Amino acid sequence: MEEILTNHAPDYSKPILSVDNLVVKFNLRGQVLTALRGISMELYKGESLAIVGESGSGKSVFCKTFMGLLDNNGWIDDGSIQYGGYDLTSFKKEKEWIKIRGKRIAMVFQDPMTSLNPLKTIGKQIQEAFTLHNKVSKEEAKKRTLELLTDVGIEDAERRYKQYPHEFSGGMRQRVVIAIAMACVPEILICDEPTTALDVTIQAQILELLKRLQEKYGLTVIYITHDLGVVANVADRIAVMYAGDIVEIGTCDEVFYDPKHPYTWALLSSLPQLGVKGEDLYSIEGTPPNLFQHIKGDAFSARNPQALKVDFVARPPYFEVTPTHKARTWLLDPRAPKIAPPPQLKNITKLSRGGDLD
Repeated sequence: MEEILTNHAPDYSKPILSVDNLVVKFNLRGQVLTALRGISMELYKGESLAIVGESGSGKSVFCKTFMGLLDNNGWIDDGSIQYGGYDLTSFKKEKEWIKIRGKRIAMVFQDPMTSLNPLKTIGKQIQEAFTLHNKVSKEEAKKRTLELLTDVGIEDAERRYKQYPHEFSGGMRQRVVIAIAMACVPEILICDEPTTALDVTIQAQILELLKRLQEKYGLTVIYITHDLGVVANVADRIAVMYAGDIVEIGTCDEVFYDPKHPYTWALLSSLPQLGVKGEDLYSIEGTPPNLFQHIKGDAFSARNPQALKVDFVARPPYFEVTPTHKARTWLLDPRAPKIAPPPQLKNITKLSRGGDLD
C-alpha cells in the first residue's frame, strides 16, 4: 500500500452536508423494513469519503436520500439532511429536487449500460445533462460536451460524440457515465461501486480519473463500495456500514491501522491480500440481521464470536477514539475486557510497506 493520505486538502472547518438521526423505511409486501436506523454523519468540502459494507447494509439507500432517489415504497421516517441551506428531508416535489439533483449533487451508478440510453448517441446524452440546468446554445452545449469527453480520457472526442453506447467498451462507458455526472460540475459526486464490473487494470484507471477530476474541479467525492482494498489509496475517511447503521468512521489510516469495531476487523480480515498461502481465506460467518424485525443490541453480535453479553442486550453508543475516529462498540467501554483484533490484521502493516493493498 502506498501512503494512504491523498494529495488534496479537505476543509474540515465546516461540513457542507450534515445528516442527523436519519431513519429510512420501506413497505414490502405489507411489511415495514427499516433500511437506515438513525444515521448521523458529516461530509466536508473537498474530501473523499468511502462508505463500505456488505451488500444490503444500506450504503446506496443512504446516498440516494441526498438526491431524492428512493423508490416509491420508501420514505424518510425521521431525521434531517442539511445541505446548502435546505433540509433535504422536507423536499416532496420534483421541482424542489431539480435544483439539487445533477446540478449540485450527482451520482455515478455502478452499471453504465443500464444508465445509458442505447438509442441515443453518447454526445446527446451528455449534452442533455448539461442543458437541463443551463440555458445555453446548442453550439456551446456541444463544446462543453467535447471538453467533458476529453476530461474523462476519451480520445477523438468529435468522433466519439456521434457514437452509441454499444460501440464503447465497459471502461469507456463508465467514463461516459462519469462525464454525464460531471456535466454541471456538481459540488458532491457520489460514485456507487464505480469499478465493480471492470477488470483490475481498468479499475485503477477509473479511480485515477476520479482523483484527477476531484483535484481539477474541487469536488467532494463519496465512494460506495464493499471492497476496502479498492478505496485504500483514494479515501480520506472511511465510514463502515452494517445493518443500516454506521458502526465506525475515521480517517483512512485510522480505520486500516487501528480499527475498533469487530465488523471492521472482519471486513479487513476478508481481504484476499491478507490470506496466508495454504490456508483458507477468512470469511464472515452467518448472515446480516433481518431488517423487518427490531434489532436488539449490537446488530453484529450474532456473527461476532467474541461478542459480550451486553452486545445482545443494548445498542452501543459511539465511543470516541480520537477527534476524527469513533466506533459503535461496547469493546471501547472502559469496563469491557481487552480483546485483541484478529491476527490477520497484523499483515496490513507488512502489506503497506510492499504496496500490495490496492
